[in-house]
Amino acid sequence: MITIIGGGPAGLAAALAAGESGSKVLLIDSAPRLGGQYWRHLPENGAWGKQEAIRHDFEKGNQLRQRVAQSVNIEVLSNAHVWRASPHDEHITLHLLVGGVGRTIDVKNLILSTGAYDRSLPFPGWDIPGVMTPGGAQGLLKGNYVLPGKRIVVAGTGPFLLPVAAGLAEAGAEIVALLDANRLTRWIPKFHIVLANRAKLREGLGYFQTLAKYKIRQQRGSAVIQANAGSDGTLESVTIATIGRNFRAKAQEIIKCDSLAVGWGFTADLSLASNLNLKQDVLEEDKSVFVTVDEMQRTSMQNVFAAGEITGIGGHQLSLTEGKIAGFAAAAQFGHLTDVELKGKLEPLLAQRKKERKFASALISSYPVKPGWQEWLAPDTCICRCEEVTMEQIQDSITELGATDARTVKLFTRTGMGMCQGRICGRAVIDIVGRESGINPTIQDYISASSRPIVTPLPLGILEHAPHIE
Repeated sequence: MITIIGGGPAGLAAALAAGESGSKVLLIDSAPRLGGQYWRHLPENGAWGKQEAIRHDFEKGNQLRQRVAQSVNIEVLSNAHVWRASPHDEHITLHLLVGGVGRTIDVKNLILSTGAYDRSLPFPGWDIPGVMTPGGAQGLLKGNYVLPGKRIVVAGTGPFLLPVAAGLAEAGAEIVALLDANRLTRWIPKFHIVLANRAKLREGLGYFQTLAKYKIRQQRGSAVIQANAGSDGTLESVTIATIGRNFRAKAQEIIKCDSLAVGWGFTADLSLASNLNLKQDVLEEDKSVFVTVDEMQRTSMQNVFAAGEITGIGGHQLSLTEGKIAGFAAAAQFGHLTDVELKGKLEPLLAQRKKERKFASALISSYPVKPGWQEWLAPDTCICRCEEVTMEQIQDSITELGATDARTVKLFTRTGMGMCQGRICGRAVIDIVGRESGINPTIQDYISASSRPIVTPLPLGILEHAPHIE
């Protein structure tokens, strides 16, 4: 049997490729229904049925889910949180929390497709109620058709801001500002790559048409550098600034709003990959960490494949392509496809992946996050929200206590030791420590930020009764 963790685009594609090749598949997903963050469902009893209006390619996702449900070779385990993966000589033990009950599964063949989550940068007021990530705002809309506010600012950088703003506007929100820290001119040298990916171009134009319908104009070279609370402690306004190429703030103004959705791209969810000690690397352009794979999506561990955002942020189309490659390659490795059959299936997919990876690379270089954002921070800015560690405390750990890396700062201040285990602040702390100490972070510093022995919060009783974890 081939076990797949993650029911988003990559996981669905991998399950179908392997299952339709004759392999038995177990697809494990933490959500009640398949689709991942990209094809998130409204509640079954939801009254609002026009799901396509807030979901690009919704029908495609629906078709994939139906094919999975109809496959006799695919078993789906939903509401299952894998909180630890323990490697052994002959197998991997997956520790799960299923409906509040602990469970273990031993697997020999594994495909990881654990996806990604929003990358956040700390700034003054980012912990005020009403401030969230674009994924959080879209999650409220897609998952429950709930608006996070009436007057919303969408900010940060990257193309994901467009569908978020368009979806919120379609649902009735007033988008009072749509800000991208980077300028559109960064795309000019790469326009030939856009033309080679016509589907992406059409998708983007569709979002711009929706925004134009609601008279929403995207401001380039602007960013939210502070969120301001009202007398009741919730978000009342944001301070936005024109920023330079290095993200240094220039002219500023205050805009009234009751919700802010701000994000800076995505961070791959590499917790289970780190559990398994899979080889990882750091992309030079943006210091993002990814699982290294070969042409067949094989990782450094025998019988373990990876697909989707954990091999490099690239969007749902690339995730679908990588998932198919991983599924076919796994099925062939376990004897369900001949070499000739595998070659026939992979040839068009490999060409498609090459084109989509070029587009993904163009995205990364067009939406950089420059280090000048750290100049927005004040001494009392909360950097680690779980443990309430401020910028001043981090600075003191360096100047007064001699810390020279993020790990030592963590020991002195408890940054990254709260419930999220550094998922939100870990990358930011590494960058801050590097700047404040004058010592450049190493590749291992960035890789270590994704390492956490327990992947998801769980009751202590589950941990107490779990089998021995190596």
